[in-house]
Amino acid sequence: MPAAVVAGGGIGGLAAAIALHRIGWRVVVLERADEFGEIGAGLALWPNAMRALAALGLDARVRAVAAVETTGGVRDRAGRWLHRTDNADLARRYGWPLLMVHRAELLRILLAALPAAALRAGGDVREVRPGADGSVVVEHRGGRERADLVVGADGVGSLVRRKGWPEAKGPRYTGCTAWRMVTEPLDGLGAEGAMFWGRGERFGFTALPGGRFYCFAAARTPEGSPVEGDAEGGGRKRYAEVVGRFGGWPDPVPRLLAAVPESGVLRHDVYEAPPLDSYVRGRVVLLGDAAHAMDPALGQGAGTALEDAVTLAACLRSAPGVGTGVGTGVGTGVGTGVGTGLDARMGTELDAGAGSGFDAGLNAGLARYDRVRRPRTRAIARRAARLGAVGLMAWAPGVWVRDLGARLMPSTLPARSMKPVLSWVPPVLEEGPMRGIHA
Repeated sequence: MPAAVVAGGGIGGLAAAIALHRIGWRVVVLERADEFGEIGAGLALWPNAMRALAALGLDARVRAVAAVETTGGVRDRAGRWLHRTDNADLARRYGWPLLMVHRAELLRILLAALPAAALRAGGDVREVRPGADGSVVVEHRGGRERADLVVGADGVGSLVRRKGWPEAKGPRYTGCTAWRMVTEPLDGLGAEGAMFWGRGERFGFTALPGGRFYCFAAARTPEGSPVEGDAEGGGRKRYAEVVGRFGGWPDPVPRLLAAVPESGVLRHDVYEAPPLDSYVRGRVVLLGDAAHAMDPALGQGAGTALEDAVTLAACLRSAPGVGTGVGTGVGTGVGTGVGTGLDARMGTELDAGAGSGFDAGLNAGLARYDRVRRPRTRAIARRAARLGAVGLMAWAPGVWVRDLGARLMPSTLPARSMKPVLSWVPPVLEEGPMRGIHA
């Protein structure tokens, strides 16, 4: 049975583990934190993301804990609508509406879809190197794993990327800081969302289940700008910073901020990943932010990670010799010879070694994944960067032109223009030959 180690227990890493598990691979997920979970914030799931979740068999469970944004759009700094969007039109065009879910809820669903033995918290990866038998060895805080494939899903600061692509440039600062927060339940706001465009600043909100709202903001700031006194303020300084910047913006922004717990503001600089010449290096493959971290303005970070996960499994499943290949299994190596991989619970270590047919098939499957995913994710990242720059424009004449253009835009144009992103169709993960990979 082929085996994979997934570095990173976020959305992309867990989705990849589920997809590989479904096609018969043995998986281990190494999460650097001491427990699996997600810091509280909201997440947009566009139709392409929901199709990926449907390929994993999880769409109904996610839909049950999500909220549907009825209408949305963009307002100017004075609160006037520049354009409005109808979620029903999005659903008619692409089969799914825009759904909003709390990240922790999505993580809970993904975790439940994996065997408990596959999940290793406190397993921050420290080294990735080739094994003597053609496998890949992963050293982490809890020991050592050996596998046929390593999936780097460990985020924008990916150690797997640094080890496997030492010549690649590191994450690049986009020029903005982002704030994320979730309100307590609020009455009277319905399920409407909006994005306010200011000068060098933006503030958005959208409804979550239970009357709560996910709020997200960004502003042009120098990289690493500190919040004075934050270390001893228990997060209250971050809250004060957000209120100071956006508390005087048009309604409902002040109401939303008043409903945010003072300790509930997340603040981070936004980075993007410079393009790579390949997402594959030997038996190591990257997905999600480790491969293509992008500006969050388009709301496609999670969606493209889910697409990556489903496509990776489909490419491997359809590769000759891989779906039925023996592989090396997940190995051990804590210095004692006692099994620590998934196979340890059976009291043995798989050590069959991969045959040449498996090797060739694995290489072909990974090459196909790279051919399919890299052009698409690069295009989406460029689009996200352009939208992020527009929303954070600070030059007054440019802001005037931007707002006028948005006001004159046909109401159906945003949904129509998203077709290259939202019309993605997932591959099939059932047993038997795949019936096509669609980018």
